[in-house]
Amino acid sequence: MRKTLTTIGNSLGLIIDRPILELLHIDKDTPLEIETDGKSLIIRPVTPEARKSQVRDATKRMMDAHDETLRKLAK
Repeated sequence: MRKTLTTIGNSLGLIIDRPILELLHIDKDTPLEIETDGKSLIIRPVTPEARKSQVRDATKRMMDAHDETLRKLAK
């Protein structure tokens, strides 16, 4: 399947056909993860497990970066 980008305001968008959305169980409220390997664009729905993992990773990075400040605030 070949698609072209559509102008949406100052941006470009890709229209995904209904059968593909239904196959992947994606609707307008589904959070999507977008990645690239430098040549391809990969779009996939974010699963609850993946979302929990992302939050856990972000929390760890924040705690590592601000450990001293958080310890001072805890006193």
